[in-house]
Amino acid sequence: MNPADVAKVRSLLSEPQNIVIIPHKNPDGDAIGSCLGLLHFLSCKGIKANIVVPNDYPKFLKWLPGNDEILNFEKENSQCMTLLDAATLICTLDFNHLSRTGQLEPILEKSKAKFLMIDHHQEPSDYAMVTYSDTQMSSTCEMVYNFIEALDGSEIISKDMATCLYTGIMTDTGSFKYPSTTSRTHQIVAKLIEKGANNSEIHQRIYDTNSPARLHLLGVALKNMVILEGYHTAYTTLSQEELDTYNYSKGDTEGFVNYGLTLEGIKFAVIFIENKEEGIIKISFRSVGDFSVNEFARSHFNGGGHNNAAGGRSKESMQLTTKKFEALLPSYSKSLGS
Repeated sequence: MNPADVAKVRSLLSEPQNIVIIPHKNPDGDAIGSCLGLLHFLSCKGIKANIVVPNDYPKFLKWLPGNDEILNFEKENSQCMTLLDAATLICTLDFNHLSRTGQLEPILEKSKAKFLMIDHHQEPSDYAMVTYSDTQMSSTCEMVYNFIEALDGSEIISKDMATCLYTGIMTDTGSFKYPSTTSRTHQIVAKLIEKGANNSEIHQRIYDTNSPARLHLLGVALKNMVILEGYHTAYTTLSQEELDTYNYSKGDTEGFVNYGLTLEGIKFAVIFIENKEEGIIKISFRSVGDFSVNEFARSHFNGGGHNNAAGGRSKESMQLTTKKFEALLPSYSKSLGS
């Protein structure tokens, strides 16, 4: 953070505030971890805050310290609206466009509160009074650590705070294997472990606890995989019927897209997941090397994210969506190394 923004934050936090912390819709480990990490930090400073999530999130994140204090806008609408109406400072974490909050978007657009943004995605909008944006960062949790350090708070990092921040960094770096993982990332992780984050336990809780339904669903996804060797690409599909057959729960398909990248020679992996309730095909893109899935998602599937990890959506049927996807690949032949 630059000194001017640090001074603004100090000034904001020196005054009484009604603070609400908000992640993006369908929050992941980095979103929940960063929100809880900030909540714990503010609490240690004697500052009351509340977390409002747009909708539900995976069960494998609900063990995190402070989870019981999170309010779900879809399920606890009245309580959330009361907090949002009274908010004087809204902290938005792990997203940089209000459209990423789903049903919360019109409420946030009308809010008279001041906004603080902490995020590492590309092309941030300008709604915040203080914007801490850095696309080179591994995760928003790493940025929250820097935020805490800039406010001279590293000495008060608790075990709970460290656990939440470690979780977000671990999940958003793919267990520290993505190119965004730097020596600084590892230095921060080491400090979080020193503060009490149990790295082995966190990994086990996030990655090594499966339900029979999830493993059956993974089998279906792998069976559906299409390998396009000429374009170093692999994609898979999951229909709503397949999700329903195996009692899909939010978070069950987490990480499925990465299996394509484990194949020799594959540089681009995609998963298309049908969501009939929203009337869309939800798409996750992953790549290795310098092929930008962020640019691909923004250009063709109303999405975006990072160079090697992005999301998108389609309002067409599964058949038309995958047909469109395959038709796009020839124009990317050179960048895919075909």
